[in-house]
Amino acid sequence: MVATATAKAPARVPVPRRAVRAKARSRSKTLGGIRGRSKISRFASFALGTIWLVFVLAPIYYMVLISFRSPNQYLSANAWLPTGGLSLSSYSSIFHATGVGTDFRDSGELAVGTIVVVVTLSLAAGYRIVRRGSRFSAVSFRLILFGIAIPIQAIVIPLYAITNKLHIYDTLYGLVLVLSASLIPVAVLLMVNYLRLIPRQLFDAMAVDGAGPLTTFTHLVVPMARPVLAVISIYAGLGAWNNFLLPLILTQSNNDQVLPLGMYQFASNGEYALNVPVLMAFVMLSALPLLVLYIGLRRQFVKGIGGFALR
Repeated sequence: MVATATAKAPARVPVPRRAVRAKARSRSKTLGGIRGRSKISRFASFALGTIWLVFVLAPIYYMVLISFRSPNQYLSANAWLPTGGLSLSSYSSIFHATGVGTDFRDSGELAVGTIVVVVTLSLAAGYRIVRRGSRFSAVSFRLILFGIAIPIQAIVIPLYAITNKLHIYDTLYGLVLVLSASLIPVAVLLMVNYLRLIPRQLFDAMAVDGAGPLTTFTHLVVPMARPVLAVISIYAGLGAWNNFLLPLILTQSNNDQVLPLGMYQFASNGEYALNVPVLMAFVMLSALPLLVLYIGLRRQFVKGIGGFALR
């Protein structure tokens, strides 16, 4: 006969009320301190953000306000208040100037071509590097990243010689190729880091369903890479639209003159050199395409930045 002994549960020791009250008071003090610090940190963040916003918006407000004034109004009226009347004479002077429309067109073609080349090559290279994982892919990735360490200003003379030998000097497609080569290292780095966030299970599921590499690329990678594609598009468009050094070195005639060079010549012209409202209007018009590009891709851009932040 086996005897089973049941252990009695230990009796609960009563906790003094004073200890409970002291513990509750200490916890409330701790929570109050955390809440107080959180309020202070939120107020400090709001104050610093407001100050930063003022510093960013003040030059833009000044530029917009001055662009809607005539030279006489600019010299007589308050520079920070919309007093003294507004005028569109600065914008009409730009539209009547010769060559401005051609400069906008050439810059648009340069930006669109650069965006297409950079997005296409970075997406293909990123997909290859992430999916293969071979030694050749790793070495290729390191060689591409090596381009980040080489500033474009240090190789302008070799670039000039190479474009001359390839007979692409003073052409827009030559500028597209050189600008794309200078922007691709950062674009590939962004693309690889983002594509690595895609779960492996999705690729395995596509393979189980019988999808090949091309189908996986078009139906899985491209739709999921839209946020980073928006980031790279804005990055490439900004780099091509605002670039001044490469068009200055690699172009000569006015037929393929882009907007930064046209703006430089416009500001150097004796008729408009001291006309600040006209120059501000020119800067406003040159910034509008980039603003439209950002507004069109802002949602995907925020998603892409959020994806990098959560990594």
